Amino acid sequence: MAPNPSIDRFAVIAAGFQGDTSTALAALNHSDSSLRASALRALHRLGELRAEHIAHSLMDQSPEVRRTAVELSVGFDISIYELLNDSDVFVAEMTAWSLGEHQHPSDEEINALIHATTEHAESVVREACAAALGSLGDIRGLPAILSACADKPAVRRRAVLALAPFDGELVDAALQRALEDRDWQVRQNAEILVNPRD
Repeated sequence: MAPNPSIDRFAVIAAGFQGDTSTALAALNHSDSSLRASALRALHRLGELRAEHIAHSLMDQSPEVRRTAVELSVGFDISIYELLNDSDVFVAEMTAWSLGEHQHPSDEEINALIHATTEHAESVVREACAAALGSLGDIRGLPAILSACADKPAVRRRAVLALAPFDGELVDAALQRALEDRDWQVRQNAEILVNPRD
């Protein structure tokens, strides 16, 4: 499909509200990355987004497009865990969030989240991966979450909350340490889990 330079972003956004699938599809190959991202959202709103659109957009040169594709991939049977290593930190962060929304994560996805929670160079990604593991509640992720409870403050805050689906002596010990953490938000999050309000 040849790019259509006459399409503007407003028209693409409006297409998602007006049932205009053809405009949204045409914008998927536009030279402007913001239009390509908007086209994905318009197709999603129209119920016309397909796995092949997402797969193609996951390889886009634009981080905005890749991030949008990852966000909208929830509910599709398509592999995205490789993008935890994306060159753009926000694409990687969104990938973690999306993986945490999967109903039936694969072993590869769980293992990728575990590895990134403890090994990713960017703390914002480690934070998002810890949160995703907590959302999934898979016991295999617990050691990584416990490790994240000793990471930087922002990571510790999310990691403590990610302990919610789990129980046991290791979890209790981590929460007790968090109650005495030097960061007040970590302490507050631990308090929410230890003494939940009705």
